[in-house]
Amino acid sequence: MIKSMTGFGVGKGVSGKMEIVVEIKSVNNRYLDCTVKIPRIYFSIEEPIKAVVQKCISRGKVDVYITIDTSNADDVEISVNRPLTEAYVLVLKSLAEEYGLTVNISATDITKFPDVLQVKKREADMERLSADVCSALEGAITGFDEMRIREGGKLYADISARLVEIERLISVIEDISPRSVAEYRKKLETKMTEILQTSDIDDARIVTEAALFAERVAINEEIVRLRSHIDQLRGLLDSKEPVGRKIDFLVQEFNREANTIGSKGNDPEMAKLVVDLKAEIEKIREQAQNIE
Repeated sequence: MIKSMTGFGVGKGVSGKMEIVVEIKSVNNRYLDCTVKIPRIYFSIEEPIKAVVQKCISRGKVDVYITIDTSNADDVEISVNRPLTEAYVLVLKSLAEEYGLTVNISATDITKFPDVLQVKKREADMERLSADVCSALEGAITGFDEMRIREGGKLYADISARLVEIERLISVIEDISPRSVAEYRKKLETKMTEILQTSDIDDARIVTEAALFAERVAINEEIVRLRSHIDQLRGLLDSKEPVGRKIDFLVQEFNREANTIGSKGNDPEMAKLVVDLKAEIEKIREQAQNIE
C-alpha cells in the first residue's frame, strides 16, 4: 500500500524525571529533508534522531519538534567551597582575637558569605536521554505512519479510478484509428477525381498512398506501451516499498505516448480524446507528487 508524504504524529516519554514530547510532521518534497528542532543544550543527540527518521521515511520535508521538560528533574547539585569556607572561618576567628570579640559562628552565617555554596546543574546522561527520545520518536512515527497510510489509501483509489478511465479512452482511440485511414482514402479519391476530372483513377496509386498514410498514423505501438505502463503502475501501487519517484518517472512515459498519439492523429474526435487522456495523466502526475 502506498503512503502519502503528508502526515503528523505525536509521541511522549520520560527520561528519569524529565518529560519528553516529540512531534513529527512532513509535507511533499522530492527527497528526504529532515530538520530537528531541539533545545541547544541537547544538540548532541540530533544525529541519532535523524537516523531513526531515515530508517522509517524515505522522502518528504520532515520536521521533528522535541520538547524536554526538566521542571520536575532533580538535576540540581549543591556543593561547598571548602577552601573558601575555611578561609572565612579563620578570618572571623582572627578578628575576634584581635578585637576581643566573642566568636559565635553558625553554619547559616557561613553560607551567607559569597560563593561558599555553589549551585550547578548535574549533567544529563546523554546516552540514556538519546535512547528515551528515540523511543518517543518511534511512537510519534507510528501515528505519523497511520495518517500517511490513510492518505495513501485515498491516493490509491483516485489513481486506480483514473487508470480505468485511461483504459477506456485508449480503447475508444484504438477503435477510431482505422477510421481515419478510410476517411483519408476517400478524401484522396475525391481530390484525384477533381484534379483528373475522370472516374478512371489508378487504384494502385490510391492503395499505395493510403498504405503510406496508414503507416504514418499507426498508433499500435503507442497503445501497447500505454497498456504496459498501466500494468506497471498498478504493480507499483500495490508495492510495499516507497514508489513515488518510480511513479513520477512512469507518468512521464504515459505523457510521451499520449503526445505521440496526438501528433499522429488525423481525426477531430481522436484529438478530443487525446486531450481527455492527457488530462487524466496530468491528474495522476499531480497525485504522484504526494506519494512517498
